[in-house]
Amino acid sequence: MKPPLVILVWLVSPALLTAQTAIPNPLPLGHDRTRPLPPVVDPGRPSTPERAGKAPSDAVVLFEGADLSPWVALDGQPTQWVVKNGAMECVPGSGYIRTLQCFGECQLHLEFAAPLPAEGSGQGRGNSGVFLGGTRYEIQVLDSFQNTTYADGSCGSIYNQYPPLVNASRPPGEWQTYDLLWTPPRFAEDGTLLAPPRMTAFHNGVLIQHHTPLFGETAWLNRPPLKPHPEKQPIALQDHGNPVRYRNIWVRELGAAGKPEFQLPDARLDSYCGVYESGGRRVAEVSRRSGNLLVHFGGVELVMFAESPTRFFAKTVDVQAQFDFSGDPKTIRITVGQDEGGATAHKVR
Repeated sequence: MKPPLVILVWLVSPALLTAQTAIPNPLPLGHDRTRPLPPVVDPGRPSTPERAGKAPSDAVVLFEGADLSPWVALDGQPTQWVVKNGAMECVPGSGYIRTLQCFGECQLHLEFAAPLPAEGSGQGRGNSGVFLGGTRYEIQVLDSFQNTTYADGSCGSIYNQYPPLVNASRPPGEWQTYDLLWTPPRFAEDGTLLAPPRMTAFHNGVLIQHHTPLFGETAWLNRPPLKPHPEKQPIALQDHGNPVRYRNIWVRELGAAGKPEFQLPDARLDSYCGVYESGGRRVAEVSRRSGNLLVHFGGVELVMFAESPTRFFAKTVDVQAQFDFSGDPKTIRITVGQDEGGATAHKVR
């Protein structure tokens, strides 16, 4: 006689069911004694109203009171912003300022102070902005202390998209802090959006944006859609006609380890463009697209990223290009892997 079906079900081992349906655990063995320990980092020193703090030991320091060399105008030329009393100050009318180095997923810390005495009202008072992704995505800097404006343009807003959760602004003239966690968008090779950009932001230690997804680029009066772009882009600060000051700016990269990337001036990139030959044979042709070089080599077009003013690398294959324009002829050295299949050629036009 066959037992009832319900009895058969209960005869199946719960452990067997668990083993068949469990999701594989990607983590190492629990408490694995061979698991590498986290690297040791000096956490630095927090700021006080009177004194700027010190960046963590693993941070890329972008401004610590005197040196503006990590910053340039948007076109890569020297910036006209100035350093006064240990702070970097916007010179109205001089234009945006951006980093030479590019960053992807990161932790960004900076401090700012609105002008004192306060002048103007609404968007005309202490206006600037912090941009991630070049000039695509802005978190607003504004003197929002007892100053009313539209919600998605107030201090701490992701401009024209999300107001801050709260207004944590200090009075004009006082130093304020932004601590931002930035995740850039991810795109497929065909340009399809895989994941939107996200931002978490603390204003003066208070959470004002919580893993907020951006649905497009930030702009005044319109909302441009997300468009494919390289993951790593410069960080920029806005000139909006007010002498806003900044200090103690540093970045900790959070993405996968890789080479540092820089966005060089177009004039330098253009100087590398041309045809390169060796023994009368064309070896490579170099052109520019936006902030990158395109190198045609071995029948393949490679997008090259700058890791220094003269050295470039591809991300899809281990190809590197080194330019030497210190004398005549001007040369390019292209290497593949362990220098196998490499070539040196001189610029002919």
